[in-house]
Amino acid sequence: MRLTKFEHAALLLEQSGKKLFVDPGSFTTPITDAANTVAVVITHEHPDHWTPDQLRRILEASPDAVVFGPEGVVRAASDFAVTRVDPGDSVEVGPYSLRFFGGRHAVIHSSIPVIDNVGVLVNDTLYYPGDSWAVPEEVEVDTLAVPAGAPWMKIAEAMDYVLEVKPKRAFGTHEMVLSVAGKSMAADRLGWAAAQGGGEFFNLQPGDSLDL
Repeated sequence: MRLTKFEHAALLLEQSGKKLFVDPGSFTTPITDAANTVAVVITHEHPDHWTPDQLRRILEASPDAVVFGPEGVVRAASDFAVTRVDPGDSVEVGPYSLRFFGGRHAVIHSSIPVIDNVGVLVNDTLYYPGDSWAVPEEVEVDTLAVPAGAPWMKIAEAMDYVLEVKPKRAFGTHEMVLSVAGKSMAADRLGWAAAQGGGEFFNLQPGDSLDL
């Protein structure tokens, strides 16, 4: 399975000629190469994780692709057919096995409502928590996509998250809110955290790929 990182929180998985997109949002370059997509996972409703235009482009190229998201995404993307998923659910689509965890977005501020959010484990290999610190129960995570910067987090939380999950491999996501210097600092801190559990940190840039 090949992982390609896009800007911010968007990921592409490819296996056996089939594609899976995760969180194609507003901070991500328009996705145009979406033929042979079997599924799209949207972890939550915020526009930096999905937009109607991004989803429409994918579905125009692959009309049979299944879109998965929690109840908040079902409501927000009501113009599209979204299959609801909840923590504890497992689904099979094409060559992909998806398991969902978590349930709620991290708190941004007491004045801002907390929304639905699911983390997703792909083929028992890649885990991405969305905008949360949800730890997948009873799972030894091979590769972790860890948020590196957001209004709802500080780097100490991300470091502690990596220390708790102890992935074999990790890379940063959700970093378009950071400056170049901020991205570099976050990568250094997350790399240290990954190494404490014997893991390796990959400082992936948009367009970089990793074979899982």
